[in-house]
Amino acid sequence: MSDAAQPTAAEVRAAAEAVKAALDRHLEAVERRSGEDDPAVYAAFNELAATAEAYDELLYDVYDEVTPFEIPGDDTLPAYAGPEEPSALSVLIRRDYAVAEPQRLLAQAQRVADLDPDVDVEADAGAPGTAAGIVGSSVHAAVTVLFGEYEPDEIASRHKEFGLEEGDSTLWVAAADGLAEPGDWLSEPFEQPEAQRVICRFDVSAVFDEELDDLGDDAFDDDGDEGIDGIDEGIEEDGGDEEPASGIRARQGKG
Repeated sequence: MSDAAQPTAAEVRAAAEAVKAALDRHLEAVERRSGEDDPAVYAAFNELAATAEAYDELLYDVYDEVTPFEIPGDDTLPAYAGPEEPSALSVLIRRDYAVAEPQRLLAQAQRVADLDPDVDVEADAGAPGTAAGIVGSSVHAAVTVLFGEYEPDEIASRHKEFGLEEGDSTLWVAAADGLAEPGDWLSEPFEQPEAQRVICRFDVSAVFDEELDDLGDDAFDDDGDEGIDGIDEGIEEDGGDEEPASGIRARQGKG
């Protein structure tokens, strides 16, 4: 048990009252909303979600009970507040992979290293001058070799060849005031962008598969073509035997 002070029944009651007040404020904001992206509704929604989550946690800590409410994650974009006609864009991409077959990863990296005598990666196994001396059994070295040789999009399309398994991925396109000077942001390239400047984002995750399954035949046009924007992005351009990527969901940050 932690030495930290445990919450009391009075705190649970206060949290419940906070939820009631947040519910009233949310309803009032909805009733007075000025449009689809009213910032007051957005703020009231976030407040309601935060107070409900706090109440749920206190209720569990004190009484070992939970509420029947699922607190949604904040996966929506706020109203766009960037320039109407942006002169520059920032594209941020995250792709997650599991190293499903380390030996395949090592073998592919070693093949690249054997073909390129200029590869300079310190090994953790094998003697210098031998094939094992470049990559050895180091996953770090293998990843460095492969991502140094191939473009990220090629890694994504050929991930199974490299012993990788796809996880979630997301792409954000954000408006910028202008093109940065060379080297300006290289020290911190992945600082969180301002959400209000995100023009659009595209998420790929297996969690969306269930949503697609629920759509059934309505997901396709009469001629068999897919009728959902973005879904065909997960199919190889050559129309091969690759399975479509897991469900793709696009979010627009600017109406």
